[in-house]
Amino acid sequence: MEQLFSNLPLLISDSGNSKTLYHIIVIIFAAFAAFIPRYFPILFFSTRKIPEWFNEWMKYVPVSLFTALIVKGIFVTTAGYHFVPFGHVEQILAALVVMVVAYFTRSMAISVVGGLVAVWLLSMVI
Repeated sequence: MEQLFSNLPLLISDSGNSKTLYHIIVIIFAAFAAFIPRYFPILFFSTRKIPEWFNEWMKYVPVSLFTALIVKGIFVTTAGYHFVPFGHVEQILAALVVMVVAYFTRSMAISVVGGLVAVWLLSMVI
């Protein structure tokens, strides 16, 4: 086993143009990194009764995360993280369209598709 780990840099190094083993190892580590944060909460919460207030509170987490991502994308520049109130007018108008669509449909999927269509159409016009 020790010999395997001592030769590991040689195994994953570039032999010609093929880094297949390197890519396989990266994929395996990425699979573990994606699996572990999902598995442990399921393991922990599957044997416990979750309070009703917690379930009510958790209903708002996806919407709040979605809103935070959208607001940052519309109003904050990537070159220095400055607040720009009217930097992306078509995206602001599309966000208003999304709010209306979300209010009436209560569907995040329809809201996202509506927002994408609105940004596309508005960016062609503005």
